[in-house]
Amino acid sequence: MTDFSPIWISLKTALTATFITFLIGILIARWMLGYQGKIKGFLEGILTAPLVLPPTVVGFLLLLLLGKNGFIGQILDGFGVRIIFSWWATVIASTVVAFPLMYKTALGAFKQIDNNLIACARTLGASEWTIFWRVLLPLAKPGLLAGTLLTFARALGEFGATLMLAGAIPGKTETIPIAIFLAAEGGAMDRAFILVLIMLGISLGVIIAVNYWTDGHQNYSSHPLLSKLSNRAASRRKPVQKIPLPPAKIELMVEIQKQLSDLYLDVSFTTDQTPLGLLGASGSGKSTIVRCIAGLESPDRGKIILNGRVLYDSERGINLPPRDRACGLLFQNYALFPHLTVTENLAFAMPKGQSDRAIKQNVEKELIAVNLEGMGNRYPNELSGGQQQRVALARAKINQPDSLLLDEPFSALDTYLRDRQEKLLRQNLSHYEGVTLFITHNLEEAYRVCPNLVIIDEGKVIANGSKQDIFERPPNWRTAQLTGCKNFSGAVALEPNKISAIDWNCTLEVIEPIPSSLDYVGIRAHQLNFPETETTNTFPCWLATVSETQHRMTLYLKLNEPANHPEDYHLQAEVFKEKWEDLKARPFPWKIQLSELRILLLSAHSSS
Repeated sequence: MTDFSPIWISLKTALTATFITFLIGILIARWMLGYQGKIKGFLEGILTAPLVLPPTVVGFLLLLLLGKNGFIGQILDGFGVRIIFSWWATVIASTVVAFPLMYKTALGAFKQIDNNLIACARTLGASEWTIFWRVLLPLAKPGLLAGTLLTFARALGEFGATLMLAGAIPGKTETIPIAIFLAAEGGAMDRAFILVLIMLGISLGVIIAVNYWTDGHQNYSSHPLLSKLSNRAASRRKPVQKIPLPPAKIELMVEIQKQLSDLYLDVSFTTDQTPLGLLGASGSGKSTIVRCIAGLESPDRGKIILNGRVLYDSERGINLPPRDRACGLLFQNYALFPHLTVTENLAFAMPKGQSDRAIKQNVEKELIAVNLEGMGNRYPNELSGGQQQRVALARAKINQPDSLLLDEPFSALDTYLRDRQEKLLRQNLSHYEGVTLFITHNLEEAYRVCPNLVIIDEGKVIANGSKQDIFERPPNWRTAQLTGCKNFSGAVALEPNKISAIDWNCTLEVIEPIPSSLDYVGIRAHQLNFPETETTNTFPCWLATVSETQHRMTLYLKLNEPANHPEDYHLQAEVFKEKWEDLKARPFPWKIQLSELRILLLSAHSSS
């Protein structure tokens, strides 16, 4: 009669080892995900060593530790506890050998989660524990379940380390792999064959289950256990702590320095309730500024004060975590939690001290404000890009943050959606009582949304003021360039009201006082005139080439003499197509005027 005790021992051992490995593996993987210490590589090697070492080597090392003369074995012996050659020895051997599979699978699943989701949860006031239960675990669920099944299969099949540490005691430590080995060695081939078939059946079942969870299976509806635990974690989450203060002026003061990989960020500005645009080229440091304000990154030095509350001060050692800063951050990719519905995404940002009724009312109010009423039960992947952007905006401001930080909110939208979403944003901002920072590299967006602008270039503030002043009187050449001016020439002063445009080979009369630091003269392409009679600053010009858009023509013109080739030009002029129809009927040379009212006198460097 076949003894099936090895099956029971193996299943009991594998299930126990899997449970232990599941808990320890996930917790260590979460810790290693954020650990950036100098010994990270060494720790990674220790944690994954059982995956590459022969099982007999692992068993021998465990024997040295847990045996009668081992360090741990001697301690346990003092309490009358003996591990080796017991059932617990099979569990320990299986746990150690299977641990790397659970750890590496969990770590890989966590790494695949968009870091913006974690950062977003922090800015919405969630604690690290809440983030673990409500973001990391649900999103990593397919990988974690696959890792659990692989761990179970590895623990079930463990042989070498178990034999070294636990031996082959029938009915006590004799697992299926050991029983198969002993049966085959003793000539009991029928028993060995039956046990092999059982192992094959279990292993194939595990493989099928792993493939089910890894081959594109992505169900965001939470597992009942995870839902229960995450709801408990959420119920313990505290609202953002706002220190009671006397009524203060709505104001954000930023004065920070930070060394980045490719530039040194050194900015200082102050803004009030009037929306402020941070305009600059890609890579100029705009997003880093916003992340420092939100607490997702730390400056090297400086201070950040919001409505009289110190968020960061290097001298005083103050650096509030993101959840305590009351900053609503709208990410470039929106960072909506894919496993939560629209309603759940918005409710995530609400302090859990509020009643369910109050949360529901606030969510419905925000959905109406962004024209998404009736869509609360949809998941993010069921929404268009514009709808996702509106959900993200509603979530960012549902908790009435002291500041609203909008980081390139329209960068992922097409032209039509940009226009619609921009109008909706302006409408929402008109009712928002807080500091608004709008980060963009799009000139027209910044001008339409923000009355005031800060121009950032290579980590420095090169202009700060009203949009009218910055566009009409840019303080330097780079500001003029970043605000859309395309025509520049080196310049020198000739008289108090006359300059020489060296690259354009002409002399210009000016009205503005000529600065002592004059380096360039500029004029915007749409401000060039084509008079039919001679006026001030009028010159003959010839057409080098043209480019066309739906409504405008860009004319590339050379002054005073015909162009030799398409790249031989001095100025770019932008005209509507109606004007182009008139111009092209004129004989050359045309007359072009650089109005003294439109000429920009520029320094090469910022005086800020």
